[in-house]
Amino acid sequence: MRRRRVAVAASLLLLTATASMPQGLSLPPLTVRIAYEIEQRGIPYSWGGGHGPTPGPSKGTCLGYRGAIKPCPAARTRGLDCSGFTRWVYALAYGRDVLGPGNTDAHVRKMRRVKQPRPGDLVFFGKIGKKRIKTHHVGIYLGGDRMMNAPETGAVVRVDSIAAKKDFAGFYRY
Repeated sequence: MRRRRVAVAASLLLLTATASMPQGLSLPPLTVRIAYEIEQRGIPYSWGGGHGPTPGPSKGTCLGYRGAIKPCPAARTRGLDCSGFTRWVYALAYGRDVLGPGNTDAHVRKMRRVKQPRPGDLVFFGKIGKKRIKTHHVGIYLGGDRMMNAPETGAVVRVDSIAAKKDFAGFYRY
């Protein structure tokens, strides 16, 4: 039943995302179309948001919170953090929760690094070595120097420059 709901949600997002596209343009990958549809909803950032039993916006947690806004608003804010956002997009695109509820470190382990990124791949930030992974941010690659991401407390899901974040770790594909 849950798979069917995810598939229906993905179909609805796809219909609304493609309805306003000019004729003659090729469609971007499903992950990118879904990401743009989610961006239009103005979903706020919430530390730990999107890591409930199923993908999608949820209240966050103040455990481990180091954001600039005090006191921590995550426990009362229904939204997404960066890995919760990418988890939801990929679940809608693939029809199942392929990334799972883990954080960016857990998600990057499910991916393979690519040298030639394509829109829809994930872009990670942090340090990724052969034996140690310590990431702190993830976004969905849109092409050029752009990514869709849930950047920080006080912001909403939005498009940012990849170069604006420190510690670029690479592009990864599921």
